[in-house]
Amino acid sequence: MRTFEYHHVVTFEDTNVAGNVYYANHLRWQGRCREMFLRAHAPSVVAQIREGLHLVTTRCSCEYLAELAALDEVVVRMSLRDLVQNRITMGFEYYRVHEGGEELVAVGEQQVATMRREGEGLAAEPVPDALREALEPYRAV
Repeated sequence: MRTFEYHHVVTFEDTNVAGNVYYANHLRWQGRCREMFLRAHAPSVVAQIREGLHLVTTRCSCEYLAELAALDEVVVRMSLRDLVQNRITMGFEYYRVHEGGEELVAVGEQQVATMRREGEGLAAEPVPDALREALEPYRAV
């Protein structure tokens, strides 16, 4: 299965007073991974966002399997789990990279809805073709 990768080095800013990564940062990294995917593979969608398209997170989760600490190197791997109408569900796997290989430290999922502002609210908008085409090679089997 092909995945999109976001590489991150944990900083002290990412940690809490106990010295491990604050749990909410894993969700921030999901967002960064998603945004770097758009930058690399669907720049026309970024232009559409500037013109009123919204990618609204409707659900996200993360299951923590091991702790991360400052200066750990992490790779977040994103895959497409589902794409129906205006909903995109992505899976995330977090690996600590070390000399001997990689260790799975967390798994997560995020669902976004493509929406467009109509008056005071948001209305469902079909997933743009460019985004659909960019995501398809990353579909989990």
